[in-house]
Amino acid sequence: MTNNLPNQSKSYWHDSVDLPHFPKLEEKITVDVGIVGAGITGITAAYLLSKQGFNVCLIDAGYILNGTTGHTTAKITAQHGLIYDEFINHFGVENAAKYYKANDEARNFIEKIVTENNIDCHFTTEDAYIYTNSEQYVKNIENEWKAYEKLNIKGEILDTTPLPFAVKKAIKMENQAHFHPLEYLNTLIDECQENGVQIFENTRAVSIEYNKQPAIITEDDHRIICRYVIQASHYPFYDGTGFYPIKMYADRSYIIAAKTKKTVENGMYINAETPTRSIRPVTINNEKMLLIGGDNHKTGQSHGQMMAHYDTLRKFADEKFQLLNIPYRWSAQDQVTVDKLPYVGYVTKNQHNVFVATGYRKWGMTNGTNAALILHDLIMEKDNQYADLFSPARNIKVDPSIRKLISFNTDVAKHLIKGKIESSNADIEKLKQNEACTTIIDGQRIGVYKDEDEQIHAVDTTCTHLGCEVEWNNAENSWDCPCHGSRFTYTGDILNGPAVKPLKKVTIK
Repeated sequence: MTNNLPNQSKSYWHDSVDLPHFPKLEEKITVDVGIVGAGITGITAAYLLSKQGFNVCLIDAGYILNGTTGHTTAKITAQHGLIYDEFINHFGVENAAKYYKANDEARNFIEKIVTENNIDCHFTTEDAYIYTNSEQYVKNIENEWKAYEKLNIKGEILDTTPLPFAVKKAIKMENQAHFHPLEYLNTLIDECQENGVQIFENTRAVSIEYNKQPAIITEDDHRIICRYVIQASHYPFYDGTGFYPIKMYADRSYIIAAKTKKTVENGMYINAETPTRSIRPVTINNEKMLLIGGDNHKTGQSHGQMMAHYDTLRKFADEKFQLLNIPYRWSAQDQVTVDKLPYVGYVTKNQHNVFVATGYRKWGMTNGTNAALILHDLIMEKDNQYADLFSPARNIKVDPSIRKLISFNTDVAKHLIKGKIESSNADIEKLKQNEACTTIIDGQRIGVYKDEDEQIHAVDTTCTHLGCEVEWNNAENSWDCPCHGSRFTYTGDILNGPAVKPLKKVTIK
């Protein structure tokens, strides 16, 4: 046994299931609904709408389920950190209750689908806990419990938990769940195919064009003519003057799968303080293990030392659970909005045939399912009691959100300017295999990577989205944008939007 970190980042979910593959779109097609992004929202929406007789097309820039959905901790819960006291203070009791009920109904929906289709996805009902070992956060947990009582959330405030270490205070939300997300969604993919959904991989959407009907334009200049377009692509590739880049930011977090001497058989856990520590049991190759996650930060803003975050989780696992082995490590990112509520609905209030779903704040199993349910109802022209709460055009006035909006965009401006004036005297010849640096050549900031064969790959580090300078991510061997979360391979190809064009390759002597 060794507690060293794996050399490569690989999600256990992907490594344990065989997903189907689909062709690339090579022609113009016409459908009722075009869905961009084959994660939990896109697949669930395709499933729901195809059941109603809609002709649906689902496309993904890469492979299905290879984004945030395939790199989650897979908690199916309405307990999204210490949020309900905050939501009551910002939005009122009625809206806080709606947020809880929407996510609880999403959990019920997943359980219903699992039961009706007899899906073997390790769906397990568990209680969810928030705990603290910081005296500063004891009062926060007590206030959250008062919020639970106001919202009639079933739970309990506690001085102990099933964790093998002491806590100062904890709060429990009863009857939540976790599962294997790709085994669940693989069944929905099968159902989509039976319902006639056309699925295309390696088909990147770059824009939407309006004539009589909206058309999704792909990077190969093919068109998908639609009645409705759903952007379920993690970040909206089409803004429609909704100003999404200034209303949210990308946040990255890390996960290890750990075999430990001490363990916890039941429950799901997350601490109240920072840095975040998320814990849940999982069975891997018939062995009981733990998924331990957290150590989040804004994408591209960790000085390139992303492996240090994995090492911090490794040390936590060893300290609290006596670590034996780490078979998997992986990371994910998600969008965070100014008021912590997802944006789900019309991309702008005047464009009712183009929809967006984003900003799940790393709670995508329920928020993503809820988004699909809302979008289904909007397209079906059915009333949905949660649509106004999650609408991107919502008119809830929240003063703290205004301060956050200013803070977000001050941060973007700082990194935009910083990247332009930073310089590096890094010596390319000193690079080892799988190392990268930034340097200035003829006045241009260049990112340089040396691969395992000692071949040099150079790119212009200017992000093709809005011009910020990308930073090296040594945990995933990628170039990450600190402004809006676009990510690129070491050769410049796109890993994550909002960028729709790769980094420019540079030839250096």
